[in-house]
Amino acid sequence: MIELIVGKKGKGKTKVLLERANSAVKSAHGSIVYLDKSSKHMYELNNKIRLIDVSAFPLKNSDEFVGFICGILSQDHDLEQVYLDGFLTISQLGEQGDVTDTLSQLDTIGQQFNLTFVVSISMDKEEIPASLQSKIIEAL
Repeated sequence: MIELIVGKKGKGKTKVLLERANSAVKSAHGSIVYLDKSSKHMYELNNKIRLIDVSAFPLKNSDEFVGFICGILSQDHDLEQVYLDGFLTISQLGEQGDVTDTLSQLDTIGQQFNLTFVVSISMDKEEIPASLQSKIIEAL
């Protein structure tokens, strides 16, 4: 399953994502991973959340990113939630990338392994494809 937090840069998506991750720890039965483009938010996350700095890995495209996610999942069978901050950057889609295919793959993975992906995307709600509008949980 995927949940989207959308809005242009500087609207506060990261703050919302951090708050959601930190509050999820209280009721989580499995582990939580937070993927970001740097380790800048390390001290803002609960120490039970694993922060992964995606920029430390040589990912070249969105297919490699999905493989990277699968690698994380294969190493942690208790994985319950994955928070993706700066999705267009960490997934290698770029600013004008089409998010539909990559998010569809993540949604399929989430359903197969009972995993929730909470994704922040620097796009306005109106820019999100119609097929993904129902996945939006917060628009800033």
